[in-house]
Order: sequence, then C-alpha cells, then structure tokens
Amino acid sequence: MRHHNSLMHDMLKFVPWDRFQQLVDEHGGDHRVRTLDSKSQFVALLHAQLSAASSLREIVSALESQRSRLYHLGVSAPKRSTLADANASRPAAIFSALFGVLLKQAHRGLRRDTRDAIRLIDSTHMPLSSLSGTWASYGAASHGTKMHVVYDPDAAIPVHFAVTAARINDITAAKAMAIEPGVTYVFDLGYYDFGWWAGLDAKGCRFVTRLKTNTPTRVVATRAVSAGGPILDDRIVLLPERLKASRRNPCARELREIIVRIDTGKTLRIVSNDLEAPAEDIAALYKTRWQIELFFRWVKQTLKIRRFLGTTENAVRAQLAIALIAYLLLRMAHAAQTAITSLLTFTRLVRLNLFQFRSIHDLAAAEPFRKRSNEAQMELLIS
Repeated sequence: MRHHNSLMHDMLKFVPWDRFQQLVDEHGGDHRVRTLDSKSQFVALLHAQLSAASSLREIVSALESQRSRLYHLGVSAPKRSTLADANASRPAAIFSALFGVLLKQAHRGLRRDTRDAIRLIDSTHMPLSSLSGTWASYGAASHGTKMHVVYDPDAAIPVHFAVTAARINDITAAKAMAIEPGVTYVFDLGYYDFGWWAGLDAKGCRFVTRLKTNTPTRVVATRAVSAGGPILDDRIVLLPERLKASRRNPCARELREIIVRIDTGKTLRIVSNDLEAPAEDIAALYKTRWQIELFFRWVKQTLKIRRFLGTTENAVRAQLAIALIAYLLLRMAHAAQTAITSLLTFTRLVRLNLFQFRSIHDLAAAEPFRKRSNEAQMELLIS
C-alpha cells in the first residue's frame, strides 16, 4: 500500500534538518537530554503556531492523539512538564539561528538590488503576566516584552528580529542591529537619535523618518511644490548645531524636510537625507511604514503570540522565534503552490488539515470544507 505523508510533514520539508542539528550541537541543545530532544520540542512549538494551540496541555493532547503520524516526522509526543522544562532551559538561540537559516531560503530570489531595497523598522509590545516580573517588569505593576523587527515590504518578510523587555527603548535595540549599507530605512519617532541617523548616512543608507513638532531647523533653501496637493512645503534644512549639555550634533549635514498633510488633516514633518528624489516619492516611502504595522497585526491575529506558553525570558524568546519561523514556512509553502492566492486562506486551510494525509498542492480541494458549518466540519472530522 502506498504511503501518504501528512500536511505537517510537507510543511517540515522546508526545514534544513542537517543544519538544524548543527545548530543544536553548537548550542548544546541536546546535552544530557534523555526524553524530549530539540527537534521534538521544535515540532511541538511549531505545531502550536500552525494549529492555534494556546496552552501546553492543548499541545500535548493534540500531539498525543497523532502519535502514529509523529513517527513519520521523526519526533515524539512530549509530556507537559518535560515540554515546559525544555522551553525554560533549552537555548532559544537555536531557534533564532534557525530563523536566520530559513530567512536565506525565503528571501532568495525576492530581494531587490541594494540601492532599491527598503527596510521598515518598528517594534510591537506584548503584555506578560506578573510571573515574568523578574525580567520583564516596567512601571509600578506592568510586565511585557517587545519584538523589534526589520521588515522587507517587497518580499513581505521580516529580515531581522530581536526580543527585549518592554522597558528597553526602541533606539537601543536598533543600535544593536547590523546596518545594511546602501539600503533605505524607514522608521518613526521611536528611533529619534541624531547620532544613529548620522551612522546610517555614513554607511550610504537613505533614511526617511519624522521630525518632532518642537525640533527647530534652519532653512537653507526652499523648493516649489504643487498647489493644492498634500505636499505643503519642501525645503533643505540644517538641524541645531548643539544638543543638550552643549554636545555637538553629529548629524550636521543638510537634510530634506517635507511638510505633508495626510488624509486626517494632520500635518507631518518628514525628514530624509535624500536631497534629490521628488517630495512625493519621499512622502510615499514614509507611508510604506504602515506595512510593518499590518505585518504585526497579521502575526498577532493569525499565529499564537498573544498568550505565552512560559514565563521565563528564554521561553518567551523561543516562542517568538518559532512564531516567525512559522510565518516563513507558511510564506514558502504558499509560494510553492499556485492554487490558493491568499496567504490567510492558505494558513487557515493548513490549520484545518495539519495532520491529514494531504499535500500543500492539494489544499485547494479542501477549501469547500472550510466553508461548511461547524457541525458539518465536526462530522467530517469524526468520520
């Protein structure tokens, strides 16, 4: 009888398991491990993301019910306490490094030439329980974490991420990341640091951001703008020579300041080191920043990062890394087939058919299943 693999098996084909094992060995992930190895932990947490399981008990119960199909994945069903211990103590750096490996696969063929590449930078906040207070407390009685992301809007994938406690400023995380020379960086007021802007400029990067309403500038030259358009002013300016405590401003070069009226009637002071591009193009670049907001919304609503499976910093880092890995795998699997155009529809069908004997190329045939009533779906599942 011909053997058929599950959809989960098809999704895991995109993971380079030889490289994964190298990462496990480099970080000592399986050192003195007797029951639940790193691969089984990874598959369990990835299953949580793809199936929308929201607790350790739910993960364990679901995988235990699919024990025979886990055999073909080369993993074992975990015990609840064992999985909790692995999340707390096994290095999350394994999964962060795996994200970097998969990123190269997902990004291959999608990248623009460096001079045309755009990177959006932002962070998103996620609340944590008081049990995470030892590392994630801020304010009087608040606890949370931040995921800092550099996003490629053309490929629609994150190209870098970092996880910190919520009290860490966005600019602090940005200064720790590697800068890609020659690309365009777009960011908001959370990255208001003239020294960092000067560093981007020194590496040949173009940046587009906002000026605070109270930041004074000295106008060097003005440029004509179209009457009645959203661009109210276009000028070449210099920032203040001195900052607080008589420090010299490191960003002493000429900059472009563009005053834009947006749909709500509010005016924005957009600033860039690009002195040549049309003002409309620079304003449009700043507008693309909303794509990273949409990415955060998609990930929060579709994957499982609103509720955490552990309270330690390591467990939170592991869960967020695997959530982004799940996003990359879904993007790659979606790109490998042509029948389903919507990534959201594809993701929902993966969730419904995760342990069915079905290929990613056959999911289009399962779409009518998604549109049936809940009662009809239950009848099909039971049968």
